[in-house]
Amino acid sequence: MPDEKLLEFLRDGRDWERRATAVPGIFILRLPADSRRPASLAVELNPVDELGKPTKKRGLVLRSGVELEEFRKLINDEKLTTLMGKIDEVNPRKDAARRKREGEEEVFEI
Repeated sequence: MPDEKLLEFLRDGRDWERRATAVPGIFILRLPADSRRPASLAVELNPVDELGKPTKKRGLVLRSGVELEEFRKLINDEKLTTLMGKIDEVNPRKDAARRKREGEEEVFEI
């Protein structure tokens, strides 16, 4: 039996409306209808800040259980962990970027 609150949100929600769930970072998103499909609901995964607000404009949108399983396989792949480690090594660190924004002078180690 379908969840009544979800049916109501699908029927009465605004296009692209995002609603929080009891799990921080997991949202329900109402997708608008288009020429190929009717309006539908999706899950959005989007990390939250200390106030519970999404930290990204748009997170990872999952439209079905099949997509969830496909993303789980990708996220759990050890090669992704290795790649992210390498990317972390070459990207500027957040604290260094913050100092630049705050107007502090960059210090070079010699």
